[in-house]
Amino acid sequence: MSADEGATSTSQKPLLVLGKITEILDAFSLARPSLTLSEIQQATGMPTSTVQRLVTNMVAQGLLDRTGDQIRIGVRMAYWAAPAVKGVDVLTIVSPVLRELRDATGETACFFREEQGFRVCVAMAETRHALRRDMYVGKLLPLHAGSAGRVLLAWDEELAERILSQPLESITDTTVTDPELLRELVAQTRKDGYAITTAEREDGSSGLSAPVFDASTELVGALALSGPTIRMPRSRCEEWVDLLVGAAEKLTRTLGGRPPG
Repeated sequence: MSADEGATSTSQKPLLVLGKITEILDAFSLARPSLTLSEIQQATGMPTSTVQRLVTNMVAQGLLDRTGDQIRIGVRMAYWAAPAVKGVDVLTIVSPVLRELRDATGETACFFREEQGFRVCVAMAETRHALRRDMYVGKLLPLHAGSAGRVLLAWDEELAERILSQPLESITDTTVTDPELLRELVAQTRKDGYAITTAEREDGSSGLSAPVFDASTELVGALALSGPTIRMPRSRCEEWVDLLVGAAEKLTRTLGGRPPG
C-alpha cells in the first residue's frame, strides 16, 4: 500500500465511524425516545458488538445517556441544538421537507400557522397533477374546518376556546359546526397526534395534518397534505400517516423541539 493510499484509508475511517454514530442517533425518535441496545441493533442492523462499543463511547462523551438498560439521546446534545437553530428561518427548514412530501405522495404539501384567528398557508410545494385544490402562500382559511385547523386548535387550548366560543360557519354540508362535537374531535386529534378530514372546507377534498413544535414545546405550525378525495380517500390518508407524522417529527427535531409532556 502506498503512502497516499494509507493516508486515504486512514482519513476514511473516521467518516465510517461518524456514519455509524449517525445511524444510532437516527434510531431515536419522539415516538421512541428511549431504546435498549437490542432495539438499537435492530434499528441499525449493525453487529451487536459494534453497537455496544459505540454506545459505550457515546455515553462517555455525553452523546447518549443511559439508565439501566434504557438509552436516550444525551442532554448534552441540547447545547449543540440550541445554537444550531438560533436565528434560522423556520421556512428555510420547512421548504425542503414540503418538497420531499410532495414528491413522495404526489399531492400538495403545505405548512400552516395561526394568524389573528385564521390559519394561513406560509409555505407549500404544489402537486404536479392538473386536478388540484386552490391553495397558495398567504391564503387565509377558517380554523374550525380542515385538518390543519384542527391541529392548530388541538395544541393551543386558549385559541381553541376562543374559536369554539364563536358561531362556527357552515362551509360545506360536512363542516363541523357543533362546538361540542368539534371539541371532541380536537381532543381526539391531540390524542392521535394527527388529523384527517374530508370535505369540511371544500367538497371533494381531503386533508391530513400533524403538529411541529419548538424547543419550548410550543406549537410552531401544522404540516399538511391535501388533495382531491378521489386521490386521497381516507384509506390513502391513513397509509400516509406515518410518512407525514415522521416528517413533522423531523422538523421538530431539526428545530431542537419536543412535543408537550
